[in-house]
Amino acid sequence: MQSHGIPRVAATTLDKSEQARNKERKQIIQYQALERDVVDRVKAKDYSDTTFQLTSQLLTQNPEYYTIWNYRRLILQHVFARELAADEEPSEQDSAAAEKANLPPAQHEVLLLIKEDLQFLIPLLKQYPKCYWIWNHRSWLLGTATKHLPAHSAVTLWQAELGLVSKMLGLDSRNFHGWGYRREVVLAIERLNSNGDDGEKGSGTGNMVESEFAYTTKMIQSNLSNFSAWHYRSQLIPRLLSSRKADTNTRREFLDAEFELITRALYTDPYDQSLWFYHQYLMATLNPSNAQALPVLDPCGREEHARYLEREIGSVREMLEGAEDCKYIYQALLEYSGLHLEVEGEGGEVALGEMREWLRELRGIDPLREGRWRDLERKMGS
Repeated sequence: MQSHGIPRVAATTLDKSEQARNKERKQIIQYQALERDVVDRVKAKDYSDTTFQLTSQLLTQNPEYYTIWNYRRLILQHVFARELAADEEPSEQDSAAAEKANLPPAQHEVLLLIKEDLQFLIPLLKQYPKCYWIWNHRSWLLGTATKHLPAHSAVTLWQAELGLVSKMLGLDSRNFHGWGYRREVVLAIERLNSNGDDGEKGSGTGNMVESEFAYTTKMIQSNLSNFSAWHYRSQLIPRLLSSRKADTNTRREFLDAEFELITRALYTDPYDQSLWFYHQYLMATLNPSNAQALPVLDPCGREEHARYLEREIGSVREMLEGAEDCKYIYQALLEYSGLHLEVEGEGGEVALGEMREWLRELRGIDPLREGRWRDLERKMGS
């Protein structure tokens, strides 16, 4: 399976020789025996280190086997509970290491186990970067660290995870698993930084919205066709403006800068649908009746809404030169013009006759959606 040129699993060369088939049969028999052994051990509640190592062998061969990940977590939960309940005196070496980490010996042992399992996942993540269960297990490990360890220890693990996910997105900037996981990691770091070890709410110093917004800018500049980066940016904007305590003028300047950014991108490649999604998002923030997009300008009056619509319709119309076969341009023109008619009525920037011409062009470019275009034509009163 491929996604935007990045394979889900590293490509391998298939060898159809008899020798290769015999080798594969042997591997299958060994795999099935290993699977039976692990299942039988877990059913018998054998949560020993041997069972744990066998799950490692099985998951290395098949990381998509989510049941085995569940078994691995059962074993780890058993080990964590045992370590935290232990009352025996640790060795002098273990005590010194725990003191250096500013942790009690039991918590330090849990920290080491979590770090070891996180390290086990790295080669798997490199080979299978889009495997849900690997990302899910890392999230569980870090959540367990948050539950059992002081904030200062847990946040160090989460910050290291942010560095890892940045590297992963550097290798495949449009890996939506990575982007979704990044949002989870950032949220965990913010919560830990805003709460002390006693669990009391802090002063909000954990806010990472500025650095994350800058990160989306960096990723967009390296690759305009990055829907996940544009989407993340749209999620950050309301928090960013609130964090900055932006007044009306600051918000207007910010919005104009975002329109300038996306317009430059659209002139670069008007055929990229991810860019149009972000432009639609910005336009939606101006529409008071659109509850799905939080307003950037608050309030945005009818006259100001009409001015933005007129400006953007004019800008999009200019994109037609040299891109007359781009359906996204016609769709945007029809959508924004329809909104403009609702706000201002006829006689303004857009005439119904021009909209009908755009619709005719669109029907020729995209005949597979003829039913949709007929419906739009009826709404226009044609």
